[in-house]
Amino acid sequence: MLTEAVIGLPDPRLRRYVDRYLGYRERAAGALVRREAAGAFVVLILGWGAGLDVTDPRAADRGAHATNAFLAGPFDGWCATRTAGEGAGVQVLLTAPAARRLLGLPLGELANRAVPVDRLGGWLARLRDELAGLPDWAGRFARLDAALAARLAVTGPVDARLLRAWRLLDGSGGGLGVGALAEEVGWSRRHLAVRFRREFGLPPKTVARLLRFQRAYTMVGRTLVTPPVGDAHPAAGPGGGRAEAGDARPAAGPGGGGWAELAARCGYYDQSHLIREFREFAGATPATLARPGSHSSNPG
Repeated sequence: MLTEAVIGLPDPRLRRYVDRYLGYRERAAGALVRREAAGAFVVLILGWGAGLDVTDPRAADRGAHATNAFLAGPFDGWCATRTAGEGAGVQVLLTAPAARRLLGLPLGELANRAVPVDRLGGWLARLRDELAGLPDWAGRFARLDAALAARLAVTGPVDARLLRAWRLLDGSGGGLGVGALAEEVGWSRRHLAVRFRREFGLPPKTVARLLRFQRAYTMVGRTLVTPPVGDAHPAAGPGGGRAEAGDARPAAGPGGGGWAELAARCGYYDQSHLIREFREFAGATPATLARPGSHSSNPG
């Protein structure tokens, strides 16, 4: 269970890229397993203490084992985490454009993968060790400020047309079609899709679905961390079988209007469409996620 959670606000000059840091301590007497919702964002965990397993049920080689510091995402499917013992660290959530700038690498290399920072080496591995050695959260957050500012000084900006495409898609909540998006930035649909996927990890059509899903997921009330918005964080977030009648007819959905109303508000064709997307991106139906005791640590 989470025993300590401390929010840190970055230097104002960094707020365009990161809106907050989350420092945490966690203790699990036995195995603690979470299902993490999909999202068109990058999760950076710089931790120490008990290790964590990250598992993508679609492919074993996409995960990470016994690591306490890793980069994950963007993911277009849910994944699971498992830990036991005591651990601590800092979580940073980044939109794709922010991650592309700060990491200095195309996110196509990270999509649907969890990569230990020790495997990447360099500044992230050193930063994890420095944070672990500091005595308090204030000092850790200040060190994060310095490290991120140093990265911005040596990495180039994201392509202006790609950044515009992201902002337009984000601003529409995933409602802008790929054709309209391509026309807005002056590229062909194919060229936009190829560049967007390479630099931001997922194609624009998938990102649009995830943005819409995150809105619905948040309205179901499953977020434990406020979902990011704009460039500083994601505008979106890691059960098999067919949807059953019981899943489709809750006593009341968010706001008391039921799942059909939620589906309409979030731009889904109908209630069944909403449930299918939740099964794919969260691994459970909205009714299941709305029950007390269901939890995920992603903003999904």
